[in-house]
Amino acid sequence: MLERQASRAARRAREFEAFVAGAAGRLLHAATLLTAESPDDNPRARRLLTLSLAHTYANWDRLRADDPYDRTRSHLATRFARGAWHHYGGLGRSRPHPAGPMAPLTPQERLILVLRLHEGVAEEQTAALLGLSPERVRAILHRATSTLLHRPRGPAPAVTATKAVPS
Repeated sequence: MLERQASRAARRAREFEAFVAGAAGRLLHAATLLTAESPDDNPRARRLLTLSLAHTYANWDRLRADDPYDRTRSHLATRFARGAWHHYGGLGRSRPHPAGPMAPLTPQERLILVLRLHEGVAEEQTAALLGLSPERVRAILHRATSTLLHRPRGPAPAVTATKAVPS
């Protein structure tokens, strides 16, 4: 009986390690985009990923036919949304993170953009995960992509007068 449990636990650990080896890099990149941190300095993204992977490991035996990557990504997204709600007072507000390329976006815009464009999650699935209508998801995605593609330009460089040198 104990041998069987030990064997099952070892198999479970090997399966999970193989999953993490294949999926952790992509999930960390998604978490880094969500938190709008720099890829070189992303403690919030790493914590978000660690908590999501821990949740997946805790439920590993119950996954059955479910895709562990999909479940981990969903947990990562909902944990990020919940965290943004508690820390920033809602998904629409954002604390600036100047280091990341997604800094100009609100947490909700980042979440939808990452799920739809980076992860390829269908519009209907994204809407169901976030409790929004597909039309609302589409509108937020368009606003987010527009914000990233058409960033406001800074002031023009100052023109300095130069003296003409006599020849």
